[in-house]
Amino acid sequence: MARKEYNGFEVVSAVMPSEQGYNAAIAVKALGAGGAPRFHALLPDQKFKTADDADLAAVQELQRLIGIDA
Repeated sequence: MARKEYNGFEVVSAVMPSEQGYNAAIAVKALGAGGAPRFHALLPDQKFKTADDADLAAVQELQRLIGIDA
């Protein structure tokens, strides 16, 4: 799992389960805000067999991320 901060937001690598396996994702939440984060799928054409593989892909995509646009 990886975590970064951008423009008042916290972004964390995440995994979204699906019927065919797992999707790489990120979870975004305003810093200091309560409530649940919003999940955004990454690499929509790729399904991963394990949650660990999906999280590794999400970590790699998070490293490439240059900012968050509210």
